[in-house]
Order: sequence, then C-alpha cells, then structure tokens
Amino acid sequence: MAGHASAEVVLAHADSRAEVGATTILRREIREEREDAILAEHATRSGGAGNRAIEEAPDPHRTCFERDRDRILHDSSFRRLAGKTQVFVFPEDHQRTRMTHALEVAQVGRSVAAALSLNVPLVEAMAIGHDCGHGPGGHASEDALSPYLDGGFDHAPWGADVTLQPLNLCTETLDGIRNHSWSLPAPQTPEGEVVSWADRIAYVCHDFEDAVAAGIVTEEMLPSIVAERCGRDRSTQLGTFVRAMVTATMTSGRVGMTPDIAEALAAFRKFNYEHIYLRPASERQSDAVIALLRALVEHYADRPHALPQATTAAVLGAGIDVAHIDAGSAAALRAAVGYVAGMTDRFACQQGLAQLNWDPSKLPAGIGM
Repeated sequence: MAGHASAEVVLAHADSRAEVGATTILRREIREEREDAILAEHATRSGGAGNRAIEEAPDPHRTCFERDRDRILHDSSFRRLAGKTQVFVFPEDHQRTRMTHALEVAQVGRSVAAALSLNVPLVEAMAIGHDCGHGPGGHASEDALSPYLDGGFDHAPWGADVTLQPLNLCTETLDGIRNHSWSLPAPQTPEGEVVSWADRIAYVCHDFEDAVAAGIVTEEMLPSIVAERCGRDRSTQLGTFVRAMVTATMTSGRVGMTPDIAEALAAFRKFNYEHIYLRPASERQSDAVIALLRALVEHYADRPHALPQATTAAVLGAGIDVAHIDAGSAAALRAAVGYVAGMTDRFACQQGLAQLNWDPSKLPAGIGM
C-alpha cells in the first residue's frame, strides 16, 4: 500500500480525520530557550551540536542529547544487549536481558529527572547506553576479560571509551556512561547521578522479580526492612524508591535518597547478592562463562587475522591493519577482547563450539536448559 494521497499530503488511513491544527515548527534554538527556562538551576543545558570530540553541525530540530539518545538506540551495540545476560544466561520469555534492563533504567531515570526538572533526554541517553560495553554472560565477563588489559576490564569505561566511541557522543553523555557504577568516580552532572541511582534501583527490583518467577526465592524471604518500607512487588518498590529520591533531592539540593529508604535499598541489594547472584548455581554459571570467554580471547589473539577489521579499528583506532598485528601481542589481545566483549551469549557459545570444539556440557546454561 502506498497510502492515500490528496493534492497536499499522503495519509496512512483512508478514513483519517486527525488534525494538528495551527502550529509552528519548534526549531532547536527555541526548544533550547524553553528548556533553559524550565530546567533546575544546575541541570545540564543542551547547546547547539553539543560538546563532542569531533565538531558537527547542529540538528535543526533535535537537541544534542536527543541526538545522542537516538544514535545509541540505533547502534548495533545496543541491539546486541537483547542477547546478553542480565542474571540468567539464555533467559526465558519473561526474564530480563541487558536491553530490557537498560530500558527500565531509562524509565526510572526519566521519572526522577522529570520530577526534578533535570534534562530528561540526557538521562535517557546515559541510561540506554550505560551497559553497551558489557560482555556476554553478565558480570562474569569482566572477570574473564580483565587479565588481558592493563587496569582490567570494566564495562562502564569500556562502553564509553571504546564501544560507543564511533558515535561521537557528547562529553556529558559519555561521562554518565563511564561513571555510572558506584565504585567509579562520580559523574559530573546531576543527570549522571540520577542514572547511577536508577541503575541500582532497576536491577535490584527486577532481578528479584525474575528470581521469584524462576523459583529461586520467594517474596516472603524479603528482609522485613524491605517489605515494610518498600513493599513486596516491583511496582510498589519502584514507586517508593523514586519518591524517596525526589523527596531527598528537593530537600537537600543533592541527588540522593532519603536515609530510611536508602537503608532498605542497601538491604535489598545485599539480599539479592546472598540469595541470587552468589548462589552456587550462579557461581557455576560464572565459572563456565569465564572459561569460555578466556579461551575465545586467547584463540583470537593468536589469530588476529581472523578478527573483523571493523572491530579492530574500533578498539585500536582507525588505520590499524589486522595484517600487521603480531599474534599474541598486546594489540592482538586488546582487539580480541573487543571482539569477544561484543558477542552475545549465544554467539559466544556458538564460537566456542565451532572454533574451539568446546565441550557442550561445559557451556553456561540457563534456567531449564
């Protein structure tokens, strides 16, 4: 179907009656002026093309942070998050993946940022991009890949400085992605601080919900401090955490959470670690992931010519020729880490079987597999 044409416009539906009415085109400059007028005092302002490593012309309609959000959303590294572990390898239909986690972080972050008059598109860009540097198999991939890089492998700076580097994102967006983990330096913007909290809130709540659905824990096992202060179901918990952030931030002027609810969030996270993330089955899964990924890195580092040129260029820099990388060198190891880190769970397992003749019984397995 080609639509339904008149002299002035083509419509999608023959019976279309919806009209916009009188309107004006809101160019980016006007939207930036409105944004500046309504945002909180220290919220991050959009400006032209944004602060980027490579200068660009500004978009006529979108702000710089909206462009960042759109670039990440359409990037292959974001799409691959659909095939990467959140908690369970090869999740069942309703369990989270890295992609659904990123979307839930964006939702939590947006709820907080909108209430506090912060820059919502910047929060969304940071949130959907914050895990793009993650390897397959969950956090075990960081343990697997760390020995091959000076300073180790951390998904947050790797995502900002390597995986998303070709997108030429704004420095504020990259800062929020690079420093979203609580163990890293604090982000430089209040929006980045919101995403740091939203990440923790989202994974604590949805990982517990997934574990309940899988029969690993029950709602009745929740510590009383969590159940009484935050509730037992995800919706109530998320609402409690979001409101506690808004209340605390409005009162103090700093992005944070009220002490009573923050204490419950810490107890919730501790419970998840003890009963979900560090349970024996999870430890066995992590051991299987580490063994497979390390074998793949060493395989490709010994055969750098087998690495895709595009991957090598993204990791080592444009102009690098795979043919001139010595097997087993630091450059070959770094390029191999980049290739393996970008794999989905399924592709990593397939490569193990195809390239390494890996014992299928030693592959990581999900619930019910």
